[in-house]
Amino acid sequence: MEIVLTNDDGIWAIGLRTLYKSLINAGHRVHVIAPLTEQSAVGHAVTLSNPIRIKYVKNSNFQGIGVSGTPVDCVKLALTKILKNPPDLLVSGINNGANVGVDILYSGTVAAATEAALAGVSALAVSIDNFSPTDVSDQAEFVCRLIKKIDWKKFKNRVLNLNFPDRPLNKVKGIKVCPQTQAIYKDWYEERVDPRGKPYFWLCGYIPEENLSPKSDRAYLSKGYITLTPLNFDFTDKKLLSKLQIEISNTFCNEENILTVD
Repeated sequence: MEIVLTNDDGIWAIGLRTLYKSLINAGHRVHVIAPLTEQSAVGHAVTLSNPIRIKYVKNSNFQGIGVSGTPVDCVKLALTKILKNPPDLLVSGINNGANVGVDILYSGTVAAATEAALAGVSALAVSIDNFSPTDVSDQAEFVCRLIKKIDWKKFKNRVLNLNFPDRPLNKVKGIKVCPQTQAIYKDWYEERVDPRGKPYFWLCGYIPEENLSPKSDRAYLSKGYITLTPLNFDFTDKKLLSKLQIEISNTFCNEENILTVD
C-alpha cells in the first residue's frame, strides 16, 4: 500500500520512527510528512499567517519530510503538493498519550487523520495510553497486522481511532470496537513559580471514572483492552434539529421573510 505517515509528536518521535520501520518491513511504500517540532493538542489548526517550510530528514534506515507547521498542514501539503497521487491510507501516530473521548477535539494526531478523511483518503489514528513510551515495537507490528486485515475502501471519509493500553501487548485483554466516552475532563490550573520567581500556570485534569460509560473507549482502555472507534465529523445534533425547528417557528411565527430550516 501507499501510505502517508504523520503525527503530532514530531518527526523525531519514537512512535513515528517505530511505526515507519514496521510499515516498511511489511512491504508498504511509506511517505513520512510530519511536524518538525511537537504539535500536541493543537487540534485542527492550520497555518495562515506564517510561511510553511520543509526540511528533508534522512539518516540510517529513515527518511521523511519535516514541516514547520501543524499536523493538518502536513496532510494538506502531502495531498495537494508533495504526492503526485492520493495514497491508499494515511496513518497518524503512534501518539504519546491516549486519544479517547473529548481528546479527539484537541488531538493533532486525530486532526491529521481527520483532514485525510475529509479529503476522501482512508485514515487511521494510533495512540498509546502512555506519555513517555520507550518501546512500541509490538504495537507497531499490531498496527501492520490490522492494516492488512481491513478493507480500507469501505472507510473513506472516516477515521478509525485505535488506542493501546499502557501494558505489554501480551498482557492486553483483547480488542473492543466501541464508542467514544461522552464524559469530559475535570480541569484545573496549578499555579507554579519559574526559576526566576515569576508565576506560571500548568493545566491539569482527568476524566472522572464514575462518569464513564462502562462500554466506552476510556473505560475499556483503562481495563487493559485495545479500543477501536470509527469517527465521523458531522456535528449536527439530529435529535435536536426538529425540536429547534419547532422552537424557531413558534418564536417567529408572526414575522415575515424568516428563512425556514430544511
